[in-house]
Amino acid sequence: MNFEPHFKKYEELVVTVDAIFDKVKSEYPKEVFCREKCSDCCYAIFDIPIIEAVYLNQKFNEHFSGVEKRELIDIAAKVDRSLFKMKRDAHKEAQDGKDQIQIVAKMSMERVRCPLLGKNDLCLLYKYRPLTCRVYGIPTATAGESHICGRTNFKQGEQYPTLNMDSLYSKLQLISAEMTADLKATNIKVCEMLIPVSMALITDFNEAFFGIE
Repeated sequence: MNFEPHFKKYEELVVTVDAIFDKVKSEYPKEVFCREKCSDCCYAIFDIPIIEAVYLNQKFNEHFSGVEKRELIDIAAKVDRSLFKMKRDAHKEAQDGKDQIQIVAKMSMERVRCPLLGKNDLCLLYKYRPLTCRVYGIPTATAGESHICGRTNFKQGEQYPTLNMDSLYSKLQLISAEMTADLKATNIKVCEMLIPVSMALITDFNEAFFGIE
């Protein structure tokens, strides 16, 4: 399977997003806290679109092998089981009628160490990290709600340049849809999938996954 044309589009989006982050950081140097070994975002719970999952998986397989790779896969599998349990419990609470806002708030407070966060608190695949990781230190907005990293010096309620994550996710979903269409995947729902980084590392994105006959 040839993912390269779609990886190129994704990498072009990465360049744009990095430029946005750098611009905000240059305009608000005292507010943006991001620095080496600041790993607060590496404990956040979030899922990534299929284009990012396949891209990260390929880079993981290119850069790791042998014992080191097996150890990272074991760590990722443990993290994935932990996340699955959290999501299962959240789903059960929703079925039991618990307030959705409370459920989301509870999930946002959970902290799970990313399997790619090394023992020295540095990302093992920093150059290829997902877009969510890249923008964590600047103001963002999702569904009209603003978000700031707790370690920044941005003040809640004040006006700052804010990255619209809904627009970013839409672009990622479009690249995902184009990729699955180009692969002639019969599993058309794949392009809508959102999966954790841990699952992206341990999944075999082969013909069977995409439903390619």
